Amino acid sequence: MTRTLHRLLAIAAVVLLTAAGTAQAQWGTLRGRFVYDGTPPQPEKINVTKDPEVCGKHNLVNEDLVVGADGGLANVVVWVMTKKVPINPEYEKDADKTVVYDNKGCRFEPHVLAMWTKEKLELHNSDPIGHNSNMAPLGGEAINPLLPPNGVADYQFAKAPVVPVPITCNIHPWMKGWIVAKDNPYTAVSKKDGTFEIKGLPAGELEFRAWQEKSGYIHYDDWEKGRFKHEIKEGDNDLGTLKLDPSQFNK
Repeated sequence: MTRTLHRLLAIAAVVLLTAAGTAQAQWGTLRGRFVYDGTPPQPEKINVTKDPEVCGKHNLVNEDLVVGADGGLANVVVWVMTKKVPINPEYEKDADKTVVYDNKGCRFEPHVLAMWTKEKLELHNSDPIGHNSNMAPLGGEAINPLLPPNGVADYQFAKAPVVPVPITCNIHPWMKGWIVAKDNPYTAVSKKDGTFEIKGLPAGELEFRAWQEKSGYIHYDDWEKGRFKHEIKEGDNDLGTLKLDPSQFNK
């Protein structure tokens, strides 16, 4: 048997072992629903003081606390805090994709953006007027690009900011959004009905954290500063309905 054939067989064995390990790996989904346990507050209307001919056409409201008629709480962020958490191969396929954060309708869309630091961020302006996107990540590079209509600016996080990053437009002072960039892809933002879902989690005990812009770290049950641990089993893992005391949002 030649040296070349030996080498090819060795490589094939490694490939087969890697594939077998991936096939045997167990992955699960964590889901749940955040509910504001009280009378849903009425959103405060925005006073449009700039470019009313464009911005005045939109029904703009303060988005720091978005509660549905049935109590579902939007824009609660949940992420994995466990260090060096295994990454599902499905995420690795799109690790270098571009995530767009838009200035649209004189607001940031989405209000809260979750992303992996491996991904590229594109700040975009879909409005017919100029905007700027002022962002200063804690411990990272600050930027404040002026974005003309259809303008774009690219950004790459060098590392994951410790806390969610606020982003504002100095031209339109009511505009504010948030970017939550983490060093793993396991971050979810609750939808309008309060539901969230994180797919492809490795089986085993993981530590999570939950945050909302008005409350800060979420207070629920025995969670300390939004931290909680959960044993992820293969398949579906449902936390159920998480009813949150409204007093934590009175800040």
